[in-house]
Amino acid sequence: MANTKGPAGRFGARYGIKIRRKINRVESRQKSKHKCPYCDEIKVKRVSLGIYQCRKCDSKFTGGAYSP
Repeated sequence: MANTKGPAGRFGARYGIKIRRKINRVESRQKSKHKCPYCDEIKVKRVSLGIYQCRKCDSKFTGGAYSP
């Protein structure tokens, strides 16, 4: 049985371990909280593709697709 832990666990034993490991790395970084460039708090979340918003100072800014 394949390792089905993490965000890629929804794929079960399909698609191969290399692809599932890549998805785990990308999605765990994407869904984590990031540091705000304005107030230096770790409160930034991804709103949509390339758009991030700080929950403390309410600033909205752009960044990369998966992390700012």
